[in-house]
Amino acid sequence: MLTAGVDLAAEPKGTALAVIEWKETRATLVDLQLGVNDETIVEAAGVVDKLGIDCALGWPIEFVEFLNNHANLASTSFPDGGMDWRRRASFRESDRHVRAVTGRWPLSVSTDRLGLTAMRCAGMQGRLQQSGIEIDRSGSGKIVEIYPGAALRLWGFDTTGYRANEDARAELLSSVERTVPWLNLGSHRELMISSTDAFDAVVASLATRAAAIGLYSKPPFEHLEKAKIEGWIALPSNPITDLL
Repeated sequence: MLTAGVDLAAEPKGTALAVIEWKETRATLVDLQLGVNDETIVEAAGVVDKLGIDCALGWPIEFVEFLNNHANLASTSFPDGGMDWRRRASFRESDRHVRAVTGRWPLSVSTDRLGLTAMRCAGMQGRLQQSGIEIDRSGSGKIVEIYPGAALRLWGFDTTGYRANEDARAELLSSVERTVPWLNLGSHRELMISSTDAFDAVVASLATRAAAIGLYSKPPFEHLEKAKIEGWIALPSNPITDLL
């Protein structure tokens, strides 16, 4: 099995792609790239068994409805503008699930700095669809939404400062390697330490493996149709040691 993880940014600069090959007794990081464009991601998606993207795949339904109504000044469907409504429009059902499981809110695709990256992701979903890859934002198809930081915390790792500090990344990576000695990073270890984007892409590929083998929190039945529109973050449900 091949899994790919993408740490997506608004532009190729800041975007990383990691591909892991999974065998019976070993997992090997076979490719790790920085400065990745959409074409490279679409090409990888055609080769791997599952590809995880660290970015919201959609927007809250309430937010989309609000924009449509707001554009039509003749509409009578205006929101009350209160804080409760703003929270509903700011966060997806998946975001509320992540908050319940991890105690932390993901970035809001409606109101936070994730928006530009999500716009790029929307265009890439179109290119993936055109290449013959069906998009199911709930994660049951080849493409799945991943949250690397939450995955690490659910696996029991201390993520304090890892995104901003090389020493923290080196310590975290050593902890991961001690926990899963079957993971072979090859010549890519130093790049993971020097680049947060590369680090998160590898974690995304690991979390994508969890989704690929069914070890993640699936959308509950009552939220499945909403997840297909808004997207659903595949949080790992088992220890990282269960990936192999």
